[in-house]
Amino acid sequence: MNYWPLLGIAVIVIGFLLRFNPVPVVVCAALTSGLLAGLTPLALLALLGKSFVSSRLLLLYVLTLPVIGLLERAGLREHAQRWIGRLHGLSLARLLTGYLLLRQVLAMFGLTGVAGAAQTVRPLLAPMSEAAAEKILPELDSADRDEVRAIAAATDNIGRFFGEDVFIALGAVLLIQAFYTQHGIELTPLSIALWAMPTAIAAFVIQSVRVWLYQRQLQRRAANMRSERTN
Repeated sequence: MNYWPLLGIAVIVIGFLLRFNPVPVVVCAALTSGLLAGLTPLALLALLGKSFVSSRLLLLYVLTLPVIGLLERAGLREHAQRWIGRLHGLSLARLLTGYLLLRQVLAMFGLTGVAGAAQTVRPLLAPMSEAAAEKILPELDSADRDEVRAIAAATDNIGRFFGEDVFIALGAVLLIQAFYTQHGIELTPLSIALWAMPTAIAAFVIQSVRVWLYQRQLQRRAANMRSERTN
C-alpha cells in the first residue's frame, strides 16, 4: 500500500501551524497527495474540475456575504447589542446555551444551513454576546471582546458538528456506513445516528459548562474591580 499520498495531511498541518492562507494550503495539499498517488498533472486538474462542478451549489453560500454586509452597514450589530442590553434577565450563559440547543436540534433534523458563522454568528450572536458580557463587566477590552466572539463561534461550530451526525441522511453518516461496510461491518444509518446521540448530549453539557465558567470568570473580575474602587 502506498502511504506517500498521506503527506498531503502533513502539508495541511504545517500550513495551519504557520498560519498561512487556508486556500493555498489546501490546494497544495491536494496537489501533493494527487501527484504522490501517481496522478498526472492533467488527470489531477480534471479531477479538481470535476469536483468543483459537482459541488458548485456550495457557491450559493457566497451570495449571503453581500446581504450580511448590507445588514451590518445598516446597523444590524448595533441594534442587536441594544436589544440584548434591554433584556436584563438574559445572561451570557443563557444566551449561548439557548443558541447551542437551537443549533444542535436544527442540525439533528438536517437544517444545518439555517444558522452559521457568516449569517448568524458575526452579525447577530457575536454582538449579542458582547452586549451580554458588558452587562457583567462594562470595562471589556479588545482581548475580552475577541474571546467572547471566539466563544460564540465555538458554540455555533459545536452545535452543528455534534448535532448533524444524528441526522441519518447526512453525508458524514453515510460515509461512516460505507467505511464500515468496506471492512465487513454492517451498520444502518439509524444505528450510527443513535450512537451519535450520547456524544451530542455530552458536547452540549461540556460547552454549556465552559460558557458558564467563563461567565463566572467575568463576574469575579467585575467583583474585584468594584472592591478595588471602594477601597
